Order: sequence, then structure tokens, then C-alpha cells
Amino acid sequence: MRHLLLLLPLLLAAPRALAQEPGDTHGSHAHEVVVDDAVLVPHERPSRVTGEVTTKRFRILHTAAATVAAKDLAGQIEGIRDSFGAILGRDWSGITEIRLGVGRTEFEALALPGGRPPGWAVALAYPAHQIILLDALSLYEPDGQQTLRHELAHVALGQLAKGWPRWFQEGVAQNVTGERYSLTHYSALFRAVTQERVFHFEDLEDSWPDHPSDVEIAYAQSAAFVAHLSGKFGPQAMGVLVDGVRDGEPFEQAFGKAFRTSLLVEETDWREGLAARYGWLPLTTSSALLWLAASALCVAAYIRRRQQKEARLAEMAAQDAAEDAALRVLAARAAALPGALPGPDAAGPAPALTWPEWPAGATSNESDALESHDSQEAVSGPHETPPLASEAPGEAPEEPPEETSGESVADLPAGPRPPKPTLH
Repeated sequence: MRHLLLLLPLLLAAPRALAQEPGDTHGSHAHEVVVDDAVLVPHERPSRVTGEVTTKRFRILHTAAATVAAKDLAGQIEGIRDSFGAILGRDWSGITEIRLGVGRTEFEALALPGGRPPGWAVALAYPAHQIILLDALSLYEPDGQQTLRHELAHVALGQLAKGWPRWFQEGVAQNVTGERYSLTHYSALFRAVTQERVFHFEDLEDSWPDHPSDVEIAYAQSAAFVAHLSGKFGPQAMGVLVDGVRDGEPFEQAFGKAFRTSLLVEETDWREGLAARYGWLPLTTSSALLWLAASALCVAAYIRRRQQKEARLAEMAAQDAAEDAALRVLAARAAALPGALPGPDAAGPAPALTWPEWPAGATSNESDALESHDSQEAVSGPHETPPLASEAPGEAPEEPPEETSGESVADLPAGPRPPKPTLH
């Protein structure tokens, strides 16, 4: 179910043609060939072969350039062959030969006489002769192991029995390689179910569809049906099927004996469950889809919150700019009003300060007494001054005469100052 997170963009996308020719192999099968012509007879060892690595059930012939690849393959090939027993329930006898070369020239030089591989192929199987031809460089490609297992599956079925329907061969090969778990197969079956384009297996017995999108569906449903048979009946029943076909029984007859049902009945039962596994229902009830929806909501909420925050910051910045502009306008208007106070940069001399002048004739002792009295008044606090007897109530005191302009303290007469009245 975890693959559903990556599946949604592929579900309804238009299928792309990966086939070399209409009805030919596609995807990881687009670079492999199966030659069932038994007339091809292996002759002496090819001259390009410089070494041989043997295991319990395999003989690996290689060129000088493919020495390292041959040693790597020898450490893996026995385990790969053991995995076939979990599906077919049987192993084939004899020694299987694998020929490894590097590059196109060596690849073609290792082929059987009369069986030159096509220019686009990097793997070739001769099931009747139990020989597999590989370009060593393909083993290090991302789908290199799938190509090897697929070719080995064709050799296994060819050695175990004859007369296999094509859908069964391709289904077994894809289950051995693990291709049936790919998103491409799930997407193809989803399209087949939602568009009602699932083929009947009797139409896939000898030939493959012509349209590339139909080829994808044929591969996918073949792999799914073989997985259904293996999971429901187990390797023992699959082994009984292999024994029946090997003994010369027609496939449908051996199928009925091994699984206690007919191919048509079992196919009908399998087709009825396709909608529950590959339709819209698994997507709408999948916990992975719920997590995907929750993740999408979280991302949307984060984006919305971020947009709101950015909008608020932009609004605050606009308000600050408007306030600054208003303050500048007010300052300009205040400066233009008449009688406005000069600013700190206003030019002109500061007004002169003048000292108050004492009346003439005041003695120093009287001045000191006045200063002492002023000090006591400052300590005791302010109080009202009673009006003088000569002053009538409500009349303001007579102001002293104004100074003559231009006179200073030095120009006053040097006579004694008049006594300053003492306040009681």
C-alpha cells in the first residue's frame, strides 16, 4: 500500500509505447529474445571464449573482457535458480549454459549458428538447447537481474515441458523476477479494470495484442493470474500442473487435474476480485491515501498561514510608511504658519539678557539686610505682602521710570542710593 503515494499520477495517464514493434515485448522485456527453433545445433565452443566458471547446475562461458562479470554471476546464479521451486514446484535437470561477452561484437560472436540476435537485444534464450546469451554489461544495469531471471524462466519452462500458453510463460517469468510488484503493472491493471479491457486468457494463448497499451495489460494480468494460482494452490499443485504438461496432456486438462477446477471457472473467480484489488475502492479505503490527504491538508494549511503572515507584515509596513508621510506633512505645515517658533536650525543672534538695576542711594548694609531677608523668605515659604499705607486698595504700584536708551550702570550719578523699603 505504500506504493499508492507514488501511484496516483500514473493511474489515468495515457500509456506510452515501450515496445519495439506492435505486440512485441516491452519494458524490461524489450531487450530480450526467445529462440525456440530446435534446428539450431550448438557446435564447438566459440573462439571468443577464453574462460569457464562452473557451479553445481551451471556452466558460464565468458570472454576475456567478461571475466569479472562471470565470477560475480557464479556467486548468484544458484540462488536465483532455487527461487523457481517456490513457484513451479519443480526443478529442471541438466546443466544450463550461460555465455557472457562484452559489447555488440562479442555478443553476436557467442550466438548459435543461424540464430543471430536482433540489433536491439542484450539477452537471448535458447530453451531447447538450455543456453542463455547475455551482454555482460546488461547485468550491471538497473533491470539486469530481471533480464537474467526472465531468460532463465523461459529456459526452465522449455526444459520442464512443451506446449505452455504464452500468458503462463510470461506470468511465471514476471513472478520470478518480481516485476508484478511494479507500479507499471498496477497502473496497467487499474486501467484495464476501470475501462473494462481485461483480456480472456484463451485470447492470450498463442499470440499477444497488437497495441502497446494492450501489451502492457496482457503482461500485467498474466503476472497477476499466475500469482493468484501460486498463492491459492501452492507449489505442490503447480508441480502437478508441470508434470501433467510434461507428460503430454493439454494445458487445460492438466490445469483441471492440478487445481480441481477448470481454467474458465478459475479465471471468472479471479476477474470478479479485480475491482476490489485494482479499482477505485482500494484507493478510497486505503490508509495510505488517508495519510496522503492529511499530508496535503497540512501543506495547504502551512502555505495559507505563511501567506497570511506575509500579508500582515506588508500591511504593517504600509501603515508605518503612511504614518511617516503624515508626520512629514504636519511638520511642513507647522513650519509654514506665521509666528511659528524657529526650529533648532533657525539663524539669528540670541536675545541679550539685562540685569535689573537697583535704585540709587542703597547702602551695602541695606543690601545685605535685604539679601538676608530674601533668604529667610525662601526658607519660610511665600506669603502675601501687605499693601503700603500710601497705596489705596486696588491701585497698582507706581512703576519706576524707564531707563534712558543707551545708559548703563556706569553712567548713573555716583550719589548715595535711596533707601529700599523693608518689608515686614
